[in-house]
Amino acid sequence: DFNRVREIQKNLLNYYQQDFSKHAEISLVPRLNLVWNSIPMQLAKENKKYIYGQVRKGARAKDFELAIQWLLDCGLIHKVQRAGKAALPLKAYLDLDVFKMYLLDVGLLMAMTDINAQVIIDGNRIFTEFKGALTEQYVLQQIISDTSYTPFYFGTDKGTYEQDFLIQKGKNIVPIEVKAETNIKSKSLKAFCDKYNPNVAVRFSTMKYVDQGWMKNIPLYAVCNL
Repeated sequence: DFNRVREIQKNLLNYYQQDFSKHAEISLVPRLNLVWNSIPMQLAKENKKYIYGQVRKGARAKDFELAIQWLLDCGLIHKVQRAGKAALPLKAYLDLDVFKMYLLDVGLLMAMTDINAQVIIDGNRIFTEFKGALTEQYVLQQIISDTSYTPFYFGTDKGTYEQDFLIQKGKNIVPIEVKAETNIKSKSLKAFCDKYNPNVAVRFSTMKYVDQGWMKNIPLYAVCNL
């Protein structure tokens, strides 16, 4: 019963926001609400880098750092840091000021945006863009819950060779691309591989498993096999 599921999800979202007032300092609560409610808007962008100015006009990191850390400590959001260089060890090349932010759960992200379940099931041409954000959210959750890897993402200030996620797997740096649609052209992933020559690259999509030599396509349901 999708309606009953949505009712439960909405209640959970309300409970979380009520907890802001119960457990955080009163002065922090408005900023917690602003950060929390901005997540779908941030993910709707083609470049999902978190931009403080979209939370509040003219805002800077110092205005919302404490609120973001509070939400992180409570396990309500996931923060994916940008690696500025595809080299070992990845943690040595993180840009701590640049990150993407995701909600704790893809179902709650749907509820927060009031997306009807039937839109997901049937598909809708005006839903295509945000479908990518939901798919990224799902893949991130699966990497965190079903694998031992810490996901980062790769990008430059100019956005060249940007990859949805990047993991360190043994001696390898593995770029990961996420595709929600049947159009699975991987121009960005191919450009990254041509430049950095990783031993393995991964694309998650609705296609079955395919080993193309330079890249392995893994079905979205099998993220645990990463």
